[in-house]
Amino acid sequence: MDIFALLEIPDLVRAGSVCASWRAACTSLCSTEHCCKLQQTPCLLYTSESLGDRAMGLYSLAEKKAYTLALPDPPIRSREIIGSSYGWIITADERSELQLVNPITGDQIALPSVTTIEQVQPVYDDEGTLCNYEYSWYTARKWVSVSGKTSILDLNKLRDKLFYKAFLSSDPSTGDYFVVLIHNPHAQLSFARSGDEEWTWLPPHTSYEDCQFQGALLYATTDSGEIHAFELGAPAVVAKIVLNRVKRSMSDRIYMVQAPSGEVLQIRRITTGSGEQFNELPLKTDTIEVHKVDLTSEKLLVEVDTLGENVLFIGRSQSLCLCVKEYPQLKPNHAYFTEDNSLSVTSFKHLRRDMGEFDLENNMNMEIVSPQLWSNSPTPVWLVPNPRRMSLALHN
Repeated sequence: MDIFALLEIPDLVRAGSVCASWRAACTSLCSTEHCCKLQQTPCLLYTSESLGDRAMGLYSLAEKKAYTLALPDPPIRSREIIGSSYGWIITADERSELQLVNPITGDQIALPSVTTIEQVQPVYDDEGTLCNYEYSWYTARKWVSVSGKTSILDLNKLRDKLFYKAFLSSDPSTGDYFVVLIHNPHAQLSFARSGDEEWTWLPPHTSYEDCQFQGALLYATTDSGEIHAFELGAPAVVAKIVLNRVKRSMSDRIYMVQAPSGEVLQIRRITTGSGEQFNELPLKTDTIEVHKVDLTSEKLLVEVDTLGENVLFIGRSQSLCLCVKEYPQLKPNHAYFTEDNSLSVTSFKHLRRDMGEFDLENNMNMEIVSPQLWSNSPTPVWLVPNPRRMSLALHN
């Protein structure tokens, strides 16, 4: 089991196919109590026409090889992927309802109905069948629509208007967990705990870009670099500002990660292009900057020139900072990034995604793999494979 714990998922499956004793060891390793020993290199999860409607591709950065995963219904190509955490993806189906899906095991968990989100109301026809959603364009501070206070949207259109990103506090396979949504209008927060039947709104702040958890403590950063903390397990959840606004340009995207050393880093992704140029020039990542953050003094520290032996993963998934000593197949002082611009992934689905591998030392982009394996929609995400409770019999 100690040896098998060092293997990536494909090799773990292969080892479990050798003999009964090896299969028993692999199965035990994938059980709830032992799975924490497994350390998996992030992979790129994507769809493509060649794989069909019910399968996804998994490109292994460790092996530089692509695999095919069969997923449960509804068909994955009919869904949007709005997040990836702890080996699970968060999807929105054609009725704009949300599910957690583990692509490795095929497990699926339904999340509270979208109609319990503060800004959404169901619309029924004369026979009592859900036919539309009423979407309210307001935050806790103001109405934000210039054309009206509400919109009537088709069931499959709400997801593009409403959802931006989603995050998990922990592995749902272990039981208790939180799910946090960044949703519109104006990138607000709502959350649900495992077992909840509705979403809880977290007003009054807006313009959130990224989230990180430390247990039940949620840290959320805005597009101006401000960081707020929420104790989601408290009877009354309130926002505490732990870092004041630091960013000027509204075109950049902001992420936050905890480095292996324990330091908190704020990542700034600077892109070129504008909304008026989408048909001719999609947004492209031009520069990635890294700063240290001191959450105890509410200060952004100096810019970091190098990540050293660390590597970043950013996009429409949980932001990660890993050490290449533990993940030798990855390149130090690099950032692997996928598309997460909300306008691009919802309104310009036909355009090529802004994805790649950024060399921080030389300030240059490289392709992850060529030729492109993935379809442009739903947008690919990073996935740290999670084999907890994986049935090796499914992978013969």
